[in-house]
Amino acid sequence: MYNIRKISEELYYLGSDDIRLELFENIHPIQKGVSYNSYLLLDEKTVLLDTVDSSKGKEFLEKIKVVLNGRALDYLIVHHVEPDHGAMIGEVVTLYPNIKVIASKQAFVFIKQFGANIKEENMIVVKEGDKISFGKHEFTFVGAPMVHWPEALVSYESTTKTLFSADAFGTFGCLYGKLYDDDFNIELELLEEMRKYYTNIVGKFGVQVQTLLKKASGLDIKMICPLHGPIWRTNLSLLLDKYNKWSKYEPEENGVLIVYASMYGNTEKGAITLANKLKEKGLANLAVYDVSKTDVSTLIAETFKYSHLVLASPTYNMGVFPIMHNYLEDMKALNVQNKIVGIIENGTWACKAGDEMIKIIKEMKNMIVLEEKVKIVSSLNEKSEQEIESLMDSILKTL
Repeated sequence: MYNIRKISEELYYLGSDDIRLELFENIHPIQKGVSYNSYLLLDEKTVLLDTVDSSKGKEFLEKIKVVLNGRALDYLIVHHVEPDHGAMIGEVVTLYPNIKVIASKQAFVFIKQFGANIKEENMIVVKEGDKISFGKHEFTFVGAPMVHWPEALVSYESTTKTLFSADAFGTFGCLYGKLYDDDFNIELELLEEMRKYYTNIVGKFGVQVQTLLKKASGLDIKMICPLHGPIWRTNLSLLLDKYNKWSKYEPEENGVLIVYASMYGNTEKGAITLANKLKEKGLANLAVYDVSKTDVSTLIAETFKYSHLVLASPTYNMGVFPIMHNYLEDMKALNVQNKIVGIIENGTWACKAGDEMIKIIKEMKNMIVLEEKVKIVSSLNEKSEQEIESLMDSILKTL
């Protein structure tokens, strides 16, 4: 009745699905929803690992009570304070006034800022390498600053060889009873949500993720319990490989992403003409998006995926079409790098979009802009079609 799941003899899953939330962080559309994960360990001491979003708070508190079955709640480990995980800290501390809260020094600062009051004698500050035993289960704490907040910790439980990974290795999408990665067809059901989550939430912090991956490589991990998405127990190598590529800003696939903006269809025609020519030449891996019709979180995820990017924009107020400009700024903010970029510009007079796009792209790392720029003057003509042929040839040579 409470949708509580037993992970092992002593560990329980107390998370909830949220299908009603339309925008994660009030910015990213999540058509498949999201899960908020929390775990409860029943050892000699009882240990709650993180809380959930306030929208699921009432049922969460009921679940704790049911699993405890009359026992006291001895400890709360806070890996990450962000409100989708930390919103119920205050309520838990109020209901269980003798509970000891374990967190990083910075986390306690944030907890207070969010309005939860914890007695100083009930605070246990942990740092990199600290260990705490709760009976059979011993936890080692590992710092994960800026993955993706500065206070973040992960912890490793040596008996079950489980990594409690905070927001690392999380995924968008409700679970609907599919608690483990092997409950899913990863390619069809998970990978797109994984990529969208990583690139938009954690993507900026590739260096910090690489640091965490190096720390994790020294641990014998059999299971990863993140704060969003399924528990990983079968396809760990796939998960770690994806995180390694994404955090190194390496493309997952050789292929071409074409993102276009178009006011009256003429720039779109140029983008689609290029797509058709690439397909005629046998390019299998191609995706095309209208920047005005596609949420930028999807575009960012796709940008991380492909090796080649073509940007097509009309000139607008002597610059780049505004929505295309926003997409470029998001790319820069999320540290996109290591791409080969083609440019298609359009302008009836004073065509400036191409130069302005190139200027922004050159502010990013390791971005190669192909010399074969396409210039459309109002609409396609023989000259601009020849330039599209030249751009196509250059893209195919560099794939």
